[in-house]
Parts: sequence; structure tokens; C-alpha cells
Amino acid sequence: MRNYGVPFPGGSVGAMPLDALRSGEHGVVVQLAGGRRLLGRMTALGFTPGAEITVVQNFGRGPLIVRIRDTRVALGRGEARHILVRRQSE
Repeated sequence: MRNYGVPFPGGSVGAMPLDALRSGEHGVVVQLAGGRRLLGRMTALGFTPGAEITVVQNFGRGPLIVRIRDTRVALGRGEARHILVRRQSE
């Protein structure tokens, strides 16, 4: 897995893959990891370092639904594993 993303200030300490958050949890995108194609797609969808997200649905298998920048986005598990987030308390 390549890392082309620009890290969020403060580094990725305490970061976890997006698919580790449960439904209703909030986080902040810290870093994107993956190839250029994936990085381009995620950036176009609004997954940039510093963006706040809320997990709307995560059943532990199948796609995740997240809210980012007032938009709901469905992601496959593979895509979600390449998005590193820091959990936020509400």
C-alpha cells in the first residue's frame, strides 16, 4: 500500500482505518493511503485531511455509508481501509 496522501498536522498518531469506526461515531480524516487512482477518487469525493466524517452505517461487512461535507457516500470495505481517521468525541 503506497502513501501518496498529505498527512493531517499532528501526524497519524492514534489513527485507524475508517472501517474500524462504528455506526454513529465521528472522526477526522488524517491521511489517505493507496495508489493514485484511489487517491484521486477519494479526494474527488471530499476525503481530504482535516475533513470531518460521521459513520452512518457499518454492519461489519458490506459497504459503509458515511456523511462527509453534508453528503452521504457509500464506500466498499477495501476503500475504507485506505482512509485513516482519528476518532472524535461529539
